[in-house]
Amino acid sequence: MTESDVLTLLHRERDERGMSHWERLGAKTAGLKSYGIGLTRLRKLAKDVGRNRELAQALWRSDVYDARVIALLIDDPAKITREQAELQVEQLGGGMLAHVFASCDATLAKTSFVPELADHWVRSADAIRRECGYGLLYEASKFSGKKAPADEYFLEHVSRIDHAIDAEPESVRMAMGAALMGIGKRNAVLNAAALKVARRVGPIEFTSASGNCEPFDVVKHLTTDRLKEKLGVQ
Repeated sequence: MTESDVLTLLHRERDERGMSHWERLGAKTAGLKSYGIGLTRLRKLAKDVGRNRELAQALWRSDVYDARVIALLIDDPAKITREQAELQVEQLGGGMLAHVFASCDATLAKTSFVPELADHWVRSADAIRRECGYGLLYEASKFSGKKAPADEYFLEHVSRIDHAIDAEPESVRMAMGAALMGIGKRNAVLNAAALKVARRVGPIEFTSASGNCEPFDVVKHLTTDRLKEKLGVQ
């Protein structure tokens, strides 16, 4: 498929209700247009398009939000470089694309340098980089075998979250909560460390979402009977 083909597809799949919601966001859209298509549908469309690095690069240059999401989903992780990641994180539409950019669906999370990039970005003065860094830290928490960082790596980040979370903006706090949740599911030692922080912080309010969203309760996720049985903790 070509860039024109994808844009035609997105126009055909447009959601008028989603487009109206997008328009109400005003300046938050950072000048990007949208066909109002939900992320679940965009994931399906990306699978239909298939892996295509050249097309991903072309779509990323578009001013259409939905096209940029497709770009993040169809790129080739084997060819993504740190330089590309640093360039794209500057172009996330004021953070509108951050939740996709650092997620398991996007190809960045499948690169070989995820732990190193996460470690670098969570230390950044830029809140969008920190949000993406903690998103990638959550993805790293799911790694296994030789790809997985050592416990010391995760314990250092649990400590960093404990010291920094209270002063962070909501988007970063939510990403930190997700990272805590992922880390705490790895083993009993990390579960205890993450739980201690999660209990101190309490449920994380998510006020910027549309509708009434319940606070993100990390403790609840780390104390399920199923997880306790898996990790052998009381």
